[in-house]
Amino acid sequence: MVVIIVILTVAIFLVVDLVLRLALEKRQTANLLREREEALDIGLKLDFAEEAASLKRVDVEDPKARILAVDDEPVVLDSFRKILVLEGYSIDTVETAQEALGLVRKRDYDFVFTDLKMPGMDGLDLTKAVHHLRPDIDVVMITGYATIESAVETMKHGAMDYVEKPFTADELAQFTRKLVIRRQDRIEKLTPPTVHLVTPSSGQSRAPNVVNVPGGLYVSPEHTWVGIEVTGEARIGLDDFAVKTLRKVEEIEFPESGKKVSRGDPLFTIKRPGQSLTISSPLDGTVSRVNHELAYHLELLTRRPYEMGWICSLVPGNLSANLESLRIGADAISWFESEIENFQRHLKAAQEAQVERESDEKGIEELAWSVFGAAFLPSVEVPAMP
Repeated sequence: MVVIIVILTVAIFLVVDLVLRLALEKRQTANLLREREEALDIGLKLDFAEEAASLKRVDVEDPKARILAVDDEPVVLDSFRKILVLEGYSIDTVETAQEALGLVRKRDYDFVFTDLKMPGMDGLDLTKAVHHLRPDIDVVMITGYATIESAVETMKHGAMDYVEKPFTADELAQFTRKLVIRRQDRIEKLTPPTVHLVTPSSGQSRAPNVVNVPGGLYVSPEHTWVGIEVTGEARIGLDDFAVKTLRKVEEIEFPESGKKVSRGDPLFTIKRPGQSLTISSPLDGTVSRVNHELAYHLELLTRRPYEMGWICSLVPGNLSANLESLRIGADAISWFESEIENFQRHLKAAQEAQVERESDEKGIEELAWSVFGAAFLPSVEVPAMP
């Protein structure tokens, strides 16, 4: 009987706690919505004529993104403000591209939403101008059904995407949420990694922009790691910088057991759709084992690259001489930092070259593979620096 009473008491407590939490969450959401509605009301009463004649601005606390919307139809801009402010975005709206350019020069925005067809400067010219002045701002085209093909064409000139009008509140809110996720993902991929020395006390970092450097393993200029086993064999795999830079390796072409290689000879090949990179051997020796488990569990490359992510083992043939050209532990940190800087420099140059060619043929992952091969693998030509 006592047990039943205790169980009922615990159950009642949990139910009450859940109800209170849901009520508190609902109240907080209602308060947040009310604050945004008040910001919308106050913002529309302020005069911003000094910055732009048609400017209407609504700022919210801790916005999800800062957006500038440009359209010669005030009713469209009204919809943008009412929908996106309530979703948690800070919004500036203007009715001409010329006003928009003036604001872009003075203020920081994450996105510019622009109508395609406008008198004077149209959306395409505005897209080109924003992309030139502020390449860090993402441009999104506002278009009607009749101009969708033209809107798609603007993506070749730097537009991120397009939204078709008329749109419902849910459609615009969901579309904008996806844009924010895409932008955050791109920024994360372009953020230079930091280097972390793995020790028994610190362990490995799971962060995508942290390169782990294990204290007891050697690393090669081709970004492979070498671990010497008690048997004298040398395990070889991709280092953490290569794994996190290349991200999605979808296939590995393993070497054959018994194959003899010299340092610098092709050892294994990694592949993604339409691309492959052949990695050179960091050692002289004979292939003794191959980790075929990776063919079925490629996630081990990213989850545990230095333990389960080894690709093959060699019986070394000239180990002492080979190790002189490799780095280990703390001595590898400054080298990794310079390698990261080198990669970021070449990646930026490749992106700028695409912009100059008005081409968006390669996505960030495809470009990363091309740049990695050019910068670090001797068989690939390094792109000329501007």
